[in-house]
Amino acid sequence: MAELSPRAGQIVAAARELVEAGGADALTMRALAARLGIRAPSLYKHFPDKSAVEAELIAIALAELATALERAEHDGRGGGLAALGRAYRAYALGHPHLYRLMSAGPLPRDLLPAGVEERAALPLVRIVRGEAAARAVWGLAHGLVMLELDGRFPPGADIEAAWTAGMSAFTTAAR
Repeated sequence: MAELSPRAGQIVAAARELVEAGGADALTMRALAARLGIRAPSLYKHFPDKSAVEAELIAIALAELATALERAEHDGRGGGLAALGRAYRAYALGHPHLYRLMSAGPLPRDLLPAGVEERAALPLVRIVRGEAAARAVWGLAHGLVMLELDGRFPPGADIEAAWTAGMSAFTTAAR
């Protein structure tokens, strides 16, 4: 990721606080300026618009997710697909609003640092054979996370068992 000026870093940190606390809708340039104790026009000296701030948050989230997946891949307990699934789920549940910002709607690839999306995908690509299978595993993991975040599993549902079954279904695709 590009090096941010100290003030731009403060803006991004405040934006993250807003998103983590209230979701993507809580991030407005006015709310961000108020959180920083400045006037909204001052933000535009550092970022051209709200989408640029969001893209910075998405890049941070992708890099954090990549780090979590890389650790899971090399955790010394065998790693594997189940470990990646646990790490993916833990990140999403630990940062639900940031996860939604990162994974809902079109990805602003033109605003992201080169390679950040690929880095987040690489642990899965290294474990699963074939691009289509890797996308299918990601789709399963994303779907399970969204169902869990949205409270769509019935009361008493064994979500762990659903994750285990899902990851097990792809074990033949794993290297």
